[in-house]
Amino acid sequence: MASTRRLSESVADDIRTMITIEKRFCPGDKIPNENELSRELDVSRTTLREAVRILITNGVLEIRRGLGTYVREEKETYAGMALGSLTDTKAGARDLYEMRLIFEPEAAALAAVRASDQELKRIIGYGRQVEELIREGKDRTKAEHAFHKAIAKATHNDFMYKLMPVLYEAIGKGVALSEQSEAAVKSTLSDHGLIMEFLEARDAQGARSAMKIHIRHAMKELGLDAEG
Repeated sequence: MASTRRLSESVADDIRTMITIEKRFCPGDKIPNENELSRELDVSRTTLREAVRILITNGVLEIRRGLGTYVREEKETYAGMALGSLTDTKAGARDLYEMRLIFEPEAAALAAVRASDQELKRIIGYGRQVEELIREGKDRTKAEHAFHKAIAKATHNDFMYKLMPVLYEAIGKGVALSEQSEAAVKSTLSDHGLIMEFLEARDAQGARSAMKIHIRHAMKELGLDAEG
């Protein structure tokens, strides 16, 4: 029962992400129907219903009888949600990358040990998408978000997952900056491959080191070098 509850809470966080970070649904918007959303999130309708109940209780969603489920329009709905308010600060790219350097190597290490087989498959799938988009010269921001979000989620650490709004901002800034640096793009391609290799091997130390190298490479190529 506890594992089912944890899964529904994780799905509720996914839907929050769609609203507060990805901006797929705005206040007043109707969310997709149960069948569509459960397929997208790869969960049962029972789990999805519980996740929706959690979001209704937290004032994020509301049911309009006879119409469907909608994102609540009250502005206060979003106050204090996760760490979203931090994304409103004027933090520079260097500050954001230093924050990533503190948290993401440990996230990768935890994910290597704690990720379920399905979660690991999802991480690798997103990583392959990033590689493909880089090779095709297409925008990879969404795929990068999904890759790093999947790693954070696989830590099974609620606080780590709640850092995603800040990580999203850092990744978005990094992708935009790296488009101006061929070296940064090449580093991303090779570094992601190394991260995925260690995750697949369930090698926590290797995953930690690979993620640290990845972020340091990005900082160097983007002129955001950290001291030490």
